[in-house]
Amino acid sequence: MRYDEYLEVDALLKLQNGRSDGPEHDEMLFIIIHQVYELWFKQVLHEVDYLQGLLLADDTSRALHTLRRILTILKTMVAQVDILETMTPQEFLSFRGYLDTASGFQSAQFRELEFALGHKRPNMMRYHEENPTVHGRLSDRYNAPTLWDAFCSCLPNTVMTFLPTNWSGM
Repeated sequence: MRYDEYLEVDALLKLQNGRSDGPEHDEMLFIIIHQVYELWFKQVLHEVDYLQGLLLADDTSRALHTLRRILTILKTMVAQVDILETMTPQEFLSFRGYLDTASGFQSAQFRELEFALGHKRPNMMRYHEENPTVHGRLSDRYNAPTLWDAFCSCLPNTVMTFLPTNWSGM
């Protein structure tokens, strides 16, 4: 197998389809940055699910490692804003009209991440009612235990490992 086959590079590079006439130069940057955000959201959700399992299994060493990975990914995502800031307002406005009502606010994976982390607002699902697959994913995530729930479930065992062996409580 080749690198480009394994990563499906040809298919990936065909996903940047601007809507503007021309298309406008900076529309490519905008699309790629936001597609990369969606890929990072996918990875963070994957890691959060894994982290929940590690916490529930009291595997604190792997859980800490996974948490560090999530934090590193989030730092990378925040750093991507620096790239977007290289686009002037005028450059953004040159294609913004072609986005119509589309907005990053509509990212289903961002909502999934919010739900997984415990910020559950049921009204956020209404934006995805037209897509049953996405709405189902959001509903599942909304009804599932959160990362906080997993953390709280392992907390008593974790705390006990740090107490002296002769500690008898209060």
